Amino acid sequence: MRIHLVDGTWELFRHYFGAPKASGPDGREVGAVRGLTRSLMALLAEPDVTHVGVAFDHVIESFRNDLFAGYKTGDGIDPDLYGQFHLAEDAARALGVAVWAMVDFEADDALATAAARFADDAAVEQIVICTPDKDLGQCVRGERVVQLDRLQRKVYDEAGVVARLGVAPASVPDYLALVGDTADGIPGVPKWGPKSAATLLERWGTVDAIPADPAGWDVKVRGAAGLAETLAEHRGVVGLYKTLATLRTDAPVPETLDQLAWRGAHREAFEALARDRLGDARIAGRVTRWRDR
Repeated sequence: MRIHLVDGTWELFRHYFGAPKASGPDGREVGAVRGLTRSLMALLAEPDVTHVGVAFDHVIESFRNDLFAGYKTGDGIDPDLYGQFHLAEDAARALGVAVWAMVDFEADDALATAAARFADDAAVEQIVICTPDKDLGQCVRGERVVQLDRLQRKVYDEAGVVARLGVAPASVPDYLALVGDTADGIPGVPKWGPKSAATLLERWGTVDAIPADPAGWDVKVRGAAGLAETLAEHRGVVGLYKTLATLRTDAPVPETLDQLAWRGAHREAFEALARDRLGDARIAGRVTRWRDR
C-alpha cells in the first residue's frame, strides 16, 4: 500500500490564489475550500490512493516563533484566506480522511512525523508526501519516501531532491539555514546562495563540518573568502536557523496505519457542509465512496 500525506495548508493557499472566488450562503469567501475539496476528491478517486492524512496549520504560529522573533506569523494574510482555515479542516474531515490540525507544531511537522513513523512498516510500499515545498525534501528516503508535486506531476525521490537543490535530503536543513527561506522568515547567511551552499554541503554534509578557514576548502566556490567571513560572523545564529528549518518527528499524530485507511466520506456531514457552508450542494455528487457507517 501507499500512504499519501497532503499539505492541506499549501493546498489551501494554492487554491486561494488559483481558484475562482466564491461566496458561501453566509456571504463569506469559500473559493479556496471549494478548490481544496475538489483537489482532495480527485486524489481520493485515484486507484492507488488507500491511506491518507492531511495536515493543516490550525494557527500560523508555532514553537518556532518562541525561538526566533522573525519567524513567519499570520500577519499580512488576507482575512478572506485566513477565514477559510477551519472550514478547510472540516471539509477534509467530512471527506473521511485523517486530519492533523497543528497548533504548537506546523503542518510540515505532522507530515514529517507520519513519514518517519510509517516508513519502516513492512506493509507500506511507499509514502508519498503531496507538496512541492522544499522543506519536506529532508523527509525523502530513497524511493520509499518521496515528494509529489501534484500541480506539476513531478515526483522527487532522493535523486530528485539532489537534482533540485544540489544536496542530499539530510542536508536540506543546513541548506535552508545558509540560503534562507523567505516563506518561513529564515534570513540565511549573507553572500550565501544556492550554488555555494550546495557545493560545500555536498562536500561536507553539514554547516558545522565546513572548515572555518577557506584554505581548507578543496572544492571551488566563487568568493570563498567572503563566504567564510560571513559564515564566521553568523556562526552564532546559523545553528538556530538550522533548528528552525529542521522538521520535528514528534508532532501529535496518533493514528495507526489502519486509521489512515480511507473508507469513504461521511454522507450526512459532507452533504450538510457542501450545502450550508460551501453553497455548492452539487459537489457531493463527485464523491466516489461513502462510508457504510
